[in-house]
Amino acid sequence: MSLSTSKSTPESGMAAVCNTETPRKETPTLELSSAAQLPESTNCLACSEDGRLLSLGHSRGLSVWCASSLICVAEWLQDTLEITSIQITRMSDTIYLLGTIDDMGVARVFAYHSEGIHLLSVINIMDNVNKRSICLKFDLSEGGDYGAASMSCNGAVWLEVYHFPSEAWLMELEKAPSQKQDQNSSGQLDVKWSNVAEMIKIKPPKTPAGMALQDPPEDLNMTDFFTHCLALDSYTNSSGQWEEQRCTHHFLLPCGQSPGDSKTKSQPAGFPVAVCVWWSGSHNLLQYLLQKVPRNKPDVEPLPDVLWPNAKEILCSAVSRCTRYLAVGLDGAVVCVWDRQSGSPLSVVSVSAADRAFCRVQFVDYLPESADDSQTFTAAEVHLLVLCKSGVIHRVTTGRGAQSCTKQLTERPTDSRDLPTVTEPVPFLKSSLLLMQRNGKMLIQDVINQTTVCFLHPPASHLIATPCSPVYALHSKQQTLFIQGEQNRSCSASSEGGRQSQLFIFRFGECDITKEYIVSLPDSPVSRATLEESCDLYLQQRALSADERNKAVTQTWKQLQETAVKVQQSCSQLKNCSKQFVCPEVQRV
Repeated sequence: MSLSTSKSTPESGMAAVCNTETPRKETPTLELSSAAQLPESTNCLACSEDGRLLSLGHSRGLSVWCASSLICVAEWLQDTLEITSIQITRMSDTIYLLGTIDDMGVARVFAYHSEGIHLLSVINIMDNVNKRSICLKFDLSEGGDYGAASMSCNGAVWLEVYHFPSEAWLMELEKAPSQKQDQNSSGQLDVKWSNVAEMIKIKPPKTPAGMALQDPPEDLNMTDFFTHCLALDSYTNSSGQWEEQRCTHHFLLPCGQSPGDSKTKSQPAGFPVAVCVWWSGSHNLLQYLLQKVPRNKPDVEPLPDVLWPNAKEILCSAVSRCTRYLAVGLDGAVVCVWDRQSGSPLSVVSVSAADRAFCRVQFVDYLPESADDSQTFTAAEVHLLVLCKSGVIHRVTTGRGAQSCTKQLTERPTDSRDLPTVTEPVPFLKSSLLLMQRNGKMLIQDVINQTTVCFLHPPASHLIATPCSPVYALHSKQQTLFIQGEQNRSCSASSEGGRQSQLFIFRFGECDITKEYIVSLPDSPVSRATLEESCDLYLQQRALSADERNKAVTQTWKQLQETAVKVQQSCSQLKNCSKQFVCPEVQRV
């Protein structure tokens, strides 16, 4: 790894804004550790949770690489097929599951085993071109037990959740013939794989028959209020265009005694028990348990088991690493954090009236407070980053029994080329954020001190490919950034046809610049608790927040007393004024 330094200049855009040091002070630059040539037309990239493998989607199929040696270990190729989205998760010590979407909107599930890639299932087979369903988004749960696909067909949209036969696939893969596929092989083996089971099909809410939307909520009982909230979302969505309808979903793990734990059979640690869904234009978060539809009621649409209503339209959402907390960014510059364990809001925070349009909210796993922060928080504090469409980034810190704190981290960029296209918390670097801009510049920012830790530069002969939508993967265990680059035409004397994309690797753990920022992370995000453990945890949190709550109560009583004194003084002044004032008609009498 080589290191160099570069002087900050006014043209560095957001980097100059983030760096509060003197303009002449040199900021370190982190040069790339290594590079490798990528397949032609690489569109997507993903890294396995253990950091052992990279999966790449490109024209004519996909490939799997060893992350340490950057050697291709398996390929699955098919002419006229172009993979545009890819995800990888580990099923066992030697078997990995891959989920892909191609340029025609077809979702597939693959498995990597024994240096071979096997096609296990095609999610949406297109039998009828006129009624084909297009997969907009396809996600795998960690461990590969479930999948969720957002589908669209003739203007209608819905979400399908699948249960994968993981145990059966593991046995079938172990028995399948081991072969390293040929360059011209389609990867098809004469093996009948177990079928994927569709668990639930979730559609946007509809207005129930006979339901009058103008009925006042006070005239409704609790069950009708639940239906009323869904009907309001249906009314809001139907006023827009269906082709703009989008679904956002999150897999949820067991969380103490949260809804779903008592109704679902005990699962091994790390298995999702529910999926959280919201539709564009809606105000409600909806939770559906991962249970199969009864065979005698195949056409009955599932109803959500939990509804979290919000006062404003939802613009973006995120789930914490342990999935206990759900955060939604609302219209009107408001962030609401829901606690699944208690079933109530953890806090509702107003961020900034000047930045009402949120585009992304993110949980930050490790974000300690700086010495100059005046607020003291409990151990159950939650940290969030909120990105606005204007390019401004805010930090939100909150917790039960504590006062929320917001802080603006960046200013609005004056040049549109300096707008961030990636704002990614770096879990293994203390209080750090990876920023990428439209102009192709990359930097690591210290969000506490609002300084630039370092810049990330590709070789002078190359640029970051598609900076408006970069192809990259940030891996915590490997402490590594993988990102696609391409040759700079202005620095290349070769012909147009000689351009080739590269995979750049930045290893932060090997660099002295970031050594003081390196932190260790917990191995597992799973958070399971019995009722007794949940009560103990709640009582511990109450004890830890006692001082803050007492201070808040004291401050509130003080404010009430001051207000009461002011009201009494105002009343006395009004009485004195009324005694001194005599109506002119009374004086004449």
